Amino acid sequence: MSTPVKLDTGRPEWAVRTRLLSARMDRRTLVVNLALAAVIVVTALVSLGVGDIYVSLPDVLATFYGGASRADTVVVQQWRLTRVLLSLLLGFGLAVSGAVFQSLTRNPLGSPDVIGFSTGSYTGAIVLIALFHAPTAVISFGALASGLAVAAIVLALSYRGGFRGFRLIVVGIGVSAVLSALNTWIMAKAQLQVAMSAAIWGAGSLNSVAPDALPVAAAGIALFSALALLYGSRIRALELGQDAADALGVRSRHTQIALTGAGVGLVAIATAVAGPISFIALVAPQIAARLTGRGGWSPIGAGLTGALLLLLGDTVARVAFLPVQLPVGVVTTSLGGLYLIWLLVREARRL
Repeated sequence: MSTPVKLDTGRPEWAVRTRLLSARMDRRTLVVNLALAAVIVVTALVSLGVGDIYVSLPDVLATFYGGASRADTVVVQQWRLTRVLLSLLLGFGLAVSGAVFQSLTRNPLGSPDVIGFSTGSYTGAIVLIALFHAPTAVISFGALASGLAVAAIVLALSYRGGFRGFRLIVVGIGVSAVLSALNTWIMAKAQLQVAMSAAIWGAGSLNSVAPDALPVAAAGIALFSALALLYGSRIRALELGQDAADALGVRSRHTQIALTGAGVGLVAIATAVAGPISFIALVAPQIAARLTGRGGWSPIGAGLTGALLLLLGDTVARVAFLPVQLPVGVVTTSLGGLYLIWLLVREARRL
């Protein structure tokens, strides 16, 4: 049974107490998450209908209960549904990954985009594209493997009795700069057609993702998201500092390793499926924190925000410049740039 109670936390909350569950729910956070879920459903239905072939909203709904024409059913369920679901899954995974690293580093810039994991995945992909002309499945596997390898290098170089946020960010930026230079050199030496293919993959795109990528992405993101949520109860103690977490009985090193593995796994899967999609991991947790009015660890709100942002970005990329379809990474990079400009202006006014 759920009953409203007054708790001394400075914010209205509900307490849920049953034989199997005891938890607190912040009212504003719950309302925001439900609102985000509702907006995602509406946006997804609209996205399924818009495009070079327009399907009205009633007809989109009819395709799910058998009342639509065969043509509308093919357009909605065979051409667009997989892409919409992938954008939601990948956006959720990227945002949760960003929330993990921003909480671990206690820094709003501590996202996979900044500390080099996406760049590492891109390096593996363009090596396979430019030097070996590998097929798509091999490129995805290579991007996943190289992203994990670069993450291991960054973590090994920055680990000194624990992951200190500033050290992790600085090492990640350094490794990312080296890999970016290597990527540029490979692209400059490659043939024009090969370089163009690598550049399109590097922009992050859902335009040509195979339908069989959906179950793989769903399984991987569900697994690593569950791992992040499982250890999430300890992350607020880590936000107080490693010494304070140890004093509270939290196995800080074990928790840091598990959460880091979850965050790296989420961004690696997204990059392997669609290429490096920038700024979702950086921006979504910060937007969610401002919507809910709560800083720090909030994976569900961040994930829903990331899913909505990537869905909106992919819809704009697919529809805004018809008949040309842009890579979604172009749109998310533009949105991320606007966010960073706003953040710089906001911080400058505080000085």
